[in-house]
Amino acid sequence: MMWAVARPHGDEFALYHRGGRYRQSSERRGERTVSKNPGGKKNPLLAANRADRNRKIFIQVAVAAVLIGLIAAIGIGVAVKKARKDDPGPTPSIPAAANTSPDGVTGTITDNGAVRIGKPNAKVTVRVVADLQCPACKGFEGANAQVLADAVNNGTAAVEYDVIAFLDKASTTRYSTRAANASYCVAEADPTKYQAWVSSMFAQQPPEGGAGLPNDKLVQIAKEAGYPDAVANCITDVKYDKYIQARTDDVLKSGIKSTPSVFVNGKQVESSQEIFGPGGLGPVIAAAAAQ
Repeated sequence: MMWAVARPHGDEFALYHRGGRYRQSSERRGERTVSKNPGGKKNPLLAANRADRNRKIFIQVAVAAVLIGLIAAIGIGVAVKKARKDDPGPTPSIPAAANTSPDGVTGTITDNGAVRIGKPNAKVTVRVVADLQCPACKGFEGANAQVLADAVNNGTAAVEYDVIAFLDKASTTRYSTRAANASYCVAEADPTKYQAWVSSMFAQQPPEGGAGLPNDKLVQIAKEAGYPDAVANCITDVKYDKYIQARTDDVLKSGIKSTPSVFVNGKQVESSQEIFGPGGLGPVIAAAAAQ
């Protein structure tokens, strides 16, 4: 900060130059001079000028102090605001959700955030890591929706849907995150209806590069899958936004490079034919169940 230095008042300056040449005052030389005032009295004009100068200096110092205080307060406010922005607070956890359908299929949300659908004694576990904006994931669903539904219903396999959001840049409204949030909203309400909801979401998947489906459309899809009106607020408020970002980071750090990534009893399925071909994962699930 630049500080202004007070200059002597014009009249005082004239006193130093009175008589046509420069005369240094006693205050500046540190010694006494002959006073123009008779009887050695103080010059009232000089005293008044000094008082005026001191008053101005005091005002300048006071103003500077106020400005410094304001700048400091603004700086603290900006720092606090930035700290709050950088620290979004604790990540909300997914609530425990469990339900069992009349035919014995149980739906739960696992500790790591996957939605698990299947009978308790299922020998095979199929894990599907997907993004609801991913076109290849839609292809996987088309090839395997019925295969996975049959495997769940006959007790052969349980399916864990691990929905993440890494394609937000493929839309103008963070559709990937909003769709993943809807995934948790419906799973929280009733995970046993989740597979039907997933199929509907992929059937109505929006093209990449656009705005994605609006929230009211996501609410409509949930209702059409049999979910109550209560899921609407969860969807429109994007309740699990922070959790989805944290979960997505964890999944990507674990080594997942693309979606869909499919695992059967912990072993990744690499063959495109087994993932997207006719019959989909049927032969892979059957082979795992036979072991």
